[in-house]
Amino acid sequence: MKKIEAIVRHFKAEDVKEALVSAGIQGMTVSEVRGFGRQKGHKEIYRGAEYAVDFVPKVKLEVIVPAALCETALEAITKAARTGQVGDGKIFVSEVATVVRIRTGETGDEAL
Repeated sequence: MKKIEAIVRHFKAEDVKEALVSAGIQGMTVSEVRGFGRQKGHKEIYRGAEYAVDFVPKVKLEVIVPAALCETALEAITKAARTGQVGDGKIFVSEVATVVRIRTGETGDEAL
């Protein structure tokens, strides 16, 4: 099993969700996060004063998939989240040792 963490723009989160559902992937966790990469934030003006916004708001999507669906999920996320501009986000993939469904006690792929 693989854990996929995708950091994307706010307005792309719904597109990514729909792409994953269309690819047959169920369930995800979504978090509001802030951070920066190559963008290094930006400057805004509020009531005539300029100030720096160092941490840009993003959405973090987490999904656990069977290893066989990992490439499908990556492709769906990449296509749905891409705008072609700096700040589109990143995707991280890591191994998952086990999953347990608390309600039934199922483990492994059956728990997904």
